[in-house]
Amino acid sequence: MKLYRRQLTDMQHLELLGFLILVAITLLFAFNNPRSALDRVLDRGELVVAMRVGPTTYFSGPDGVTGFEYELAQAFAERLGVRLRVVVPDRFEEILPMVERGRVDLAAAGITVTEQRRQQVRFGPAYKEVTEQLVYRMGRESRPRTLADLNGQTLGVLPGSTHASRLSELQSEFPELNWQETAHGDIKSLLREVWRGGLELAVADSVELASLQRFYPELRAAFDISEPRSLAWALPRVRDDSLYDQVLAFFEEIRENGWLEQLLERHFGHVEVLDYVGTVTFVQQVDERLSEYLDLFKEAAELHGMDWRLLAAISYQESHWNPRAVSPTGVRGMMMLTQNTAAQLGVSNRMDPRESVMGGAEYFRHMHSRIPDRIPEPDRTWLALAAYNVGLGHLEDARRLTEGQGRNPDRWMDVMAHLPLLAQENWYRRTRFGYARGWEPVIYVQNIRSYYDLLVWMTDESGGRPPPLPKIEPLNILPPGL
Repeated sequence: MKLYRRQLTDMQHLELLGFLILVAITLLFAFNNPRSALDRVLDRGELVVAMRVGPTTYFSGPDGVTGFEYELAQAFAERLGVRLRVVVPDRFEEILPMVERGRVDLAAAGITVTEQRRQQVRFGPAYKEVTEQLVYRMGRESRPRTLADLNGQTLGVLPGSTHASRLSELQSEFPELNWQETAHGDIKSLLREVWRGGLELAVADSVELASLQRFYPELRAAFDISEPRSLAWALPRVRDDSLYDQVLAFFEEIRENGWLEQLLERHFGHVEVLDYVGTVTFVQQVDERLSEYLDLFKEAAELHGMDWRLLAAISYQESHWNPRAVSPTGVRGMMMLTQNTAAQLGVSNRMDPRESVMGGAEYFRHMHSRIPDRIPEPDRTWLALAAYNVGLGHLEDARRLTEGQGRNPDRWMDVMAHLPLLAQENWYRRTRFGYARGWEPVIYVQNIRSYYDLLVWMTDESGGRPPPLPKIEPLNILPPGL
């Protein structure tokens, strides 16, 4: 009996030892094979992305938070089936260290790809090219032609940007070159200081300057100080390719289906439409004329479920807010209604501002309702604007031509490219409604988009900055040892 008990005890010891060995092997395997970066995103249920506030990245628009980088990251998060969590550090130079240390999954912040930064992070596919430009205010200083013309003037650059590194490279050739990394938190604030005269010069990326020139029309690029450089997302430099591979697949997919091209057009396709004179004239008319009709635009827009700034932008494009405006073709008034359209709307006096604006708002909403419901915003609004200008029949002709050429008739970007064909005989002969000056609705829509952006900016008390976001807490996104 004693021997049996001892054997039983030995068996228990062996079982215990086997169990401990199994646990050790499991723990060793788990340590050497941590959950992948993609698995951690999926388990967490959110993609944590570092961004910066700016006109090309992330800002507060009339319909909420938007921006090219924001929409791009939102689409990627949706593709993964998780929420997007945006983190905005206090300073731009904090973004790449956050990526490097694993505090965020990636950074989508208009980051320029450089060899130095490749030592810190891993870049995804390039999606746009920019050049670094020297920016000055027209009228205040004569335009510098080369860096030798600066005569000791100090340039302002954002801390942590590639601009200071580029200036350091150029200093060997131009030893008198001076610059300071300013305390301004974003590119909009930096360029606004140049516009106001607080800074003599600054360095900015070409796409950022183009986006802000509508709001600060005296800003000009003196010259480029770099060759074109690529923008890309930044991810941690780790052995794990799971999340990186998803980024590669995402960009390949949106390039192939045309969505990336559409997003670029949506955010940047109209930014250079207005020249200096057009922008300055618009701002002057806002001060001199808009206030007289502001309540009328707001009343009509509310009645017809519109943004009053869009209605005002349409009216400015039509008549420059002149109730006595008359065109050579006979259209009249604030909204430049034809006689037939006015009769259909019950407008008896096209020169009466109230009748004209109310009629124009009703007519636009009618056109908007005729655009298929399946078309998402903002393309549906832009197509409705084109129909307001050229007529629904001609718009449908252009959409059919677009589809016939293998493009998407529901996307403004594609229809815009085919509208001018309505003025060419070999194309309009194939259409139902025939000839139209198809380039006019293209100019019409792109101008209204720019006027609308200006009105949003001029009436936005927040200055385009999104509401404050909570500070990021250490998430330990990367496992120890990676």
